[in-house]
Amino acid sequence: MEKLKIIFSVLLIFIAGCETSSQFNDETPMRELTRAEKQLVASSDNFALKIFKKIAEDALGENVFISPLSISIALGMTLNGADGNTYEAMRSTLSLSGITQQEVNESYQSLMQLLTKIDGKVIMQIANSIWYRNTISVKPDFIETNKKYFDAVISPMNFNDPATVNAINNWVKESTNGKIDKIVENIDPQTIMYLINAIYFKGAWQYQFDKNKTTDDLFKKESGATVQCKMMNMETDFYISSNNTFTMLDIPYGKGNFSMTILLPAKEKTVKDVVNVLTDAAWKNSLNSLSKMKKQLYMPRFKMEYKSKLNETLKALGMEIAFDPYSANFKKIYEGVGNAYISSVDHKTFVDVNEEGTEAAAVTSVTVGVTSIQDNIIKLDRPFIFVIREKTSNCILFIGKLEDPSVQ
Repeated sequence: MEKLKIIFSVLLIFIAGCETSSQFNDETPMRELTRAEKQLVASSDNFALKIFKKIAEDALGENVFISPLSISIALGMTLNGADGNTYEAMRSTLSLSGITQQEVNESYQSLMQLLTKIDGKVIMQIANSIWYRNTISVKPDFIETNKKYFDAVISPMNFNDPATVNAINNWVKESTNGKIDKIVENIDPQTIMYLINAIYFKGAWQYQFDKNKTTDDLFKKESGATVQCKMMNMETDFYISSNNTFTMLDIPYGKGNFSMTILLPAKEKTVKDVVNVLTDAAWKNSLNSLSKMKKQLYMPRFKMEYKSKLNETLKALGMEIAFDPYSANFKKIYEGVGNAYISSVDHKTFVDVNEEGTEAAAVTSVTVGVTSIQDNIIKLDRPFIFVIREKTSNCILFIGKLEDPSVQ
């Protein structure tokens, strides 16, 4: 069956759980966030909406499913190695102005601890790792900071050994409960480091759909074409708000700390219209306007895998200098032969929405490369000319060229 062309703004499970007060009575009480934590969550909200809008605008009519939290954490680890204009550009893109780097790290640490422990009925796992070429010298402060605040697993590896690719991908597979099996295809000779975040989420609906009520139905795409789907349905109390562009519907998981928040375009409106008005203020206003209503909900059962290279998206959001091989400044990670820069940010996600609940996973890999890592190596692996000369007189004694070393 053709994949459903639908964009659910699961933006992010962690937003409603962290910043806004829930309307669900049985939500687990949460401690008061510090000023820096509130700022980080607000920054994460802002970054989530910015990056989702950019990706959605570039993928009209296509499924999109991202984890801004995963992207933010992976870039947050990388931020500890940035300096100068590169550091400021990354801070701006991540909307982290207003708090110190120490507060940023401490807030990421406490946010991850909070998200993974707040609801005993929901599985929320976050894992971080750093893999680097074992022939280079990485700044100790960079490693220690990411170990301390991001609980990152540090692995110096032989990047020339194909087994390293398997080791990285096995970590990814294990950290996402088998839902994402690889993030690295092969290791480029210029690559010196991978900074990887993995998230796994599994939550049962607080009020589950009855499988016996799921029926065959049609889903109408924005093109007007229809596709078949399995339509779940239930009648219960939901928290809903509406404006001229969309209706917001909140569906809780577990104890209510996590939820899926759906934005359904109003009649005569499209997903693009919703994306256009989806500002930080519009998001918060809709959340604050949620009120309890009894509704009959019809919702398609769906499963989706998504992947994206985020280089151009992040450049467009202000991080272009970090990808510039010659202007990027990551000297807090590495100072050696060549200049370190971000060569790729790769993102993969998985989501399965059914009658019982939702299972989702995300992996973000920040690849750090260097310019001309092999400038100190000359490899005679192609035809060359050779000369035998006397140095005092500069007299050439012999000259030749080697085209085929196998000929004796």
